[in-house]
Amino acid sequence: MTWGTDRLAALKAGVGAPPPIVRTLRLGLVDDWGEGWVRKSWTPHSDLATADGSLFGGYLAALADQVLAFAAMTVAPDEMHFRTLNLQMNFVRIGRDQPLNIVAKVVAHTRQMITARAEFRREDGELLAEASAQQLLMPLDRWPAEKQAVGSLARPPPDEP
Repeated sequence: MTWGTDRLAALKAGVGAPPPIVRTLRLGLVDDWGEGWVRKSWTPHSDLATADGSLFGGYLAALADQVLAFAAMTVAPDEMHFRTLNLQMNFVRIGRDQPLNIVAKVVAHTRQMITARAEFRREDGELLAEASAQQLLMPLDRWPAEKQAVGSLARPPPDEP
């Protein structure tokens, strides 16, 4: 197990504390994962709709960044961290207030980069959007803030007022 797979296992089991941004943006967590892939379901909140009732594309991009990072976590070496270098979204259909099934898979992994792709599908199987990302791998010992953050991921969140 690595820091990434330990983290995914904790999130799936409901014992890992998500970062504040996940709660703020209502991104949800991971439903299931294995080496090279992750799966999550997500239901948009009505506050996220645009004036015509469609989903805001930038919000779907935030979901894509999260799920593609989850996929990278399944293969990232224990001594490495990563950052998104490139994130691309392709919208196929207009999304509305309906549940989505999102699957991300690692499609390439070198010693310096992880590339992953994701599909966003409605419950009826129709493709809504596709995304891809490249994650730059960095040694944790060169990034003290990231190393500290990775070390604190297993701690429960502070009590909210």
